[in-house]
Amino acid sequence: MAPQSNPISSQTSQATQSNVAAATNTEQTSTGNPFLDGLRLPEESAVPEANNQELTQEDFFSLLSQQLSMQDPFKPVENDQMIQQMASFSTVDGITKLNEEIVNLNALTSSSQALQASGLVGQKVLIPSDTGHISAEDPSMKGIISTPESIESITVRIEDEKGQLIDTFTVNGSEGGNIDVSWDGLDKNGQPVAEGNYSFKASGKVDGKSEELPVSTYAHVSSVSLGNAATGAILNLRGVGGIKIGDVLAVSET
Repeated sequence: MAPQSNPISSQTSQATQSNVAAATNTEQTSTGNPFLDGLRLPEESAVPEANNQELTQEDFFSLLSQQLSMQDPFKPVENDQMIQQMASFSTVDGITKLNEEIVNLNALTSSSQALQASGLVGQKVLIPSDTGHISAEDPSMKGIISTPESIESITVRIEDEKGQLIDTFTVNGSEGGNIDVSWDGLDKNGQPVAEGNYSFKASGKVDGKSEELPVSTYAHVSSVSLGNAATGAILNLRGVGGIKIGDVLAVSET
């Protein structure tokens, strides 16, 4: 009878060989002089390459070849199963390429939109906000009050960023619809206000009750940002910030 091997002895022998090899490597890298050993550069450790989890077309055909070579000769893979596997892979590969093309198309569309929007630089656009900016270049503000019906008199209040009342005046809203409103940038004492953001607040009687009316203001376009596929081109407005070009209500030269 052949003698049986002892697993524990085998494992102990392997561990001993590993320790001997490690000690041998240590002796080979050591000079015996602690000072010189301290000056030696650390050995470079092998860095494993990143594992790519993407299944390419070559990988698929390699797996398919392995499948065909390892199949049971008495139970071969059906043709319809093989065709189904190849069709599934072709579909996934086609979707991946389509996504790449869509990304490239979005980038091209964003660039084209930003190029077209650059023509708005230097002009004023109407934005859905009641806040405008007063500066030395734009010492006045303009906007539009939207009314649901004809209102004989609309009260307009000018407020600063802290909500303090700067000036009050009235405009005629008898025509109804969109009513133009402008402010000369002077306070109630006739003095120019400081540079900053100010808001239009409008109110009028609708069906006999006083209601706040929505106001849109004009803002100066100082530059255009490229943006991304989700936002599109961004118009940078002087003193107000950025706004998507799709949110612009109207464009004015002055």
